[in-house]
Amino acid sequence: MRDPYDILGVAKTADEAEIKRAFRRQAKQLHPDANTSDPKAQDKFAELNSAYELLSDKDKRGQFDRGEIDAEGKPRMHDFAGFGAGGRGGRSRGFSGFDGDTIFESFTFGPEGQTGYTRRGGGGGRAGGPNFDDIGDIFGFGRQQRAAGGGFTPKRGDDVEMTVTVDLEEAAQGASKRVTLPNGKTVELKIAAGTAEGHKMRLKGQGEQSFEGGSPGDAFVTIAYAPHPRFRRDGEDLRTEVMVPLEDAVLGAKVRVPTLSGAVELNVPAWTSGGRTFRLRGKGMPKTGGGAGDLLVTTNVALPETPDAELEALLRKRRDKGAA
Repeated sequence: MRDPYDILGVAKTADEAEIKRAFRRQAKQLHPDANTSDPKAQDKFAELNSAYELLSDKDKRGQFDRGEIDAEGKPRMHDFAGFGAGGRGGRSRGFSGFDGDTIFESFTFGPEGQTGYTRRGGGGGRAGGPNFDDIGDIFGFGRQQRAAGGGFTPKRGDDVEMTVTVDLEEAAQGASKRVTLPNGKTVELKIAAGTAEGHKMRLKGQGEQSFEGGSPGDAFVTIAYAPHPRFRRDGEDLRTEVMVPLEDAVLGAKVRVPTLSGAVELNVPAWTSGGRTFRLRGKGMPKTGGGAGDLLVTTNVALPETPDAELEALLRKRRDKGAA
């Protein structure tokens, strides 16, 4: 991977705020959803995320700046050519500057995981040498976790949190959503019918990759509801308004009302005033324990679109009669 400073376009002296601003600015430009015609969009976005993950972590950034890890967060092998310059004649060397025994062959392990080290040939055992943790630091393994019985377990990748917004219809009836994860990978997310807002889904192994050879972290996706043009949420109930022609409000009629699962007919009785609310049971949002809330429908009385002379004369006569 390229130098993370170059990827984010910041200087090596940039502070945390500058790095965050640079990442957010480029994330908007490079997000795969905004570059559907670019076949390399996901790779570019993943590279940007990796660079930010490294530079936003104070410890990792320090290790990179000191040359202990590379741009991908992998340990760098150090040059040991300067060790043991006065070596013995006729002995082969594993690393440049080391005797025939390599550095890995120089250590013995006991029940606690390390016992100092021994040299092969001519030296015998010597106590007080460097322990395995020290050697781990030399090779960049200092962040690995000690496993039971000795050895090391690589640290797993970080988990990631994200929010996916769905329409009310998708939440109620179920749907499939293509989601781009923070690592740039696109997955198909199955939204089950009746999924409640705030429901959290775990995508195992879809989090950040481990920089130490461990398993990747997980992605946790929280479901959020998008605002709807026709319905307003009231807890698990929904509210909507419907226009009722004047003659239907006076004489009574059946009026079609939209719901999340399709339109239904509402029986509006005669002499229904504007602002009256009707309840359609089970036509609201899914409930966590099963079932659904209600749809509350408020009527608005609509006058004719064009002036009606007969209606005006009738209402004028009614008004004059009431004033008499």
